[in-house]
Amino acid sequence: MMACSTVRITVWLSGFLVVASFACRGMAQDLPPRLPRLAAPVTATTPMAEQPEKVPAPMVKKDSLEAILKADPELRKELETVIETIVKRRDAEKKNADEAKKKADEEQKSAEAIMKQQDAITPSGHHDFHMNLPILFDSMHPFPDPLKKSSKWYDKFSIRGYTQIRFDRTLNTDEGSAEPNVFGDRGINGRAENFFIRRLRFIFSGELNEHLFFYIQPDFGSTVQGVTGSTNFGQMRDAYADIYVDKEQVHRFRVGLSKVPYGWENLQSSINRIPLDRTDAMNTGVAPNERDLGIIYYWTPVDKQKLLKALVDSGLKGSGNYGIFGIGVYDGQGGSVPEANLNLHAVARLTWPVQLDWSNGQVIEASIQGYRGEYVVTGGPIRALGRGPAITPLGTGGTAGILEERVAATFVFYPQPFGLQAEWQVGKGPGLNDAQTDVISRPISGGYVMGMYRWDTHRFGIVMPYCRWQQFSGGYRNVVNAPYGHQRQLDLGVEWQIFQQLELTLEYSMVNTPNFTANSAANARSFNDFEGSMFRVQLQFNY
Repeated sequence: MMACSTVRITVWLSGFLVVASFACRGMAQDLPPRLPRLAAPVTATTPMAEQPEKVPAPMVKKDSLEAILKADPELRKELETVIETIVKRRDAEKKNADEAKKKADEEQKSAEAIMKQQDAITPSGHHDFHMNLPILFDSMHPFPDPLKKSSKWYDKFSIRGYTQIRFDRTLNTDEGSAEPNVFGDRGINGRAENFFIRRLRFIFSGELNEHLFFYIQPDFGSTVQGVTGSTNFGQMRDAYADIYVDKEQVHRFRVGLSKVPYGWENLQSSINRIPLDRTDAMNTGVAPNERDLGIIYYWTPVDKQKLLKALVDSGLKGSGNYGIFGIGVYDGQGGSVPEANLNLHAVARLTWPVQLDWSNGQVIEASIQGYRGEYVVTGGPIRALGRGPAITPLGTGGTAGILEERVAATFVFYPQPFGLQAEWQVGKGPGLNDAQTDVISRPISGGYVMGMYRWDTHRFGIVMPYCRWQQFSGGYRNVVNAPYGHQRQLDLGVEWQIFQQLELTLEYSMVNTPNFTANSAANARSFNDFEGSMFRVQLQFNY
């Protein structure tokens, strides 16, 4: 009985192999070539003469196979099922291959039709034009690329932002000093200082195509000029488009409300800046908001694009890509402020970041920038030197404007781990005269120097202690009556980036700066100096 079962199994397998190989003969040409099997090696312990001879597989004659299948209907049914499955699979694969070939032929015909249509519309010799004009022409007359998977502009759309919660406290006020007041922090006043929202911003951006990028940034932590009873208004900070002349994005025009390319720390985003505020010397030239409405041309070679991006992405507090060279015109009154005359400001900037051949990949950057225009100062009633009737100084209001021109130099030694940052400027601009009766064009000078150290703890985040000295002599053009004064300030602080989305900054400052309140009360002199110290804490979370 056992011998009969063995014969049955042998016959079943032999029949299966014969029929299956016949059924799959048509599929063989579609299979990948098989690598030849390597012969089993002959071991040293087994002589060649002692190798066992191969026993040939038992052969089953066709008549015997037919007789067995006829005698065993169950076995016959099993073999028919196997054969039917193999045939169906072969037919299905052949059908799929035919459909794929048909689809490929249709795509090829569609591509050829599109090319013919494009050739019919595109002028002859169009692709021989210079200055990358054919690329721009093609973007204005787009044709689908048959070999490129289509994508929508919103696939590259991004939303991000950050919020800064700040706590301010004046520690002391020197005898005879004016009330606490600083240019960069509205929370310091000496009377009502606690928590407030310094910035609350959302950034909407995206590439509409290879030649057009948009960027919109509102701030919901703003105050509105002239409104004292409320805060946290929504106000536009950025709303611009980058128009790229070439696909490599070397040449671009930025049109809309954006940062004025003057001053390295002015261009550096507040999300990356180490100290809590920008310095008076550099910021007064582009206040308020470091932004204005205009058009700026930027030139940035591809290798510098990569370097400028790496300086931000690596946490080295870069300023971002504002071109290696930039030049343009803008209104001049400052971001979110209506234009007040027919004069345009002009600005130009040249910067050069370079990576030194040092073991730590040290990067340095040097810049020079300048601008020129006529600024209209807002006037308000004061008592000149605290005496006489209340007057509004001459030289304010109207549409004539007062000439202002500045030039500044920048040097940055990125923190790897030691860092140094310095800027200095000279020029002239609107400033209240010493008699406090007239706003005129007066000399301007000032800058800052800051040292820092970047300590990556590898477990508890990145810690960056810093020390900054700043000074400024000049007029604060965007403040009512453009008060002229001398400012000195020493900042000692530490930034702790707990993780990428959360930062804590503590800063102690010793301050000597003008008070910017225009006071028309009897016997009250406006713009006296505030001398004292303050302590501030800020928590920033990024999203």
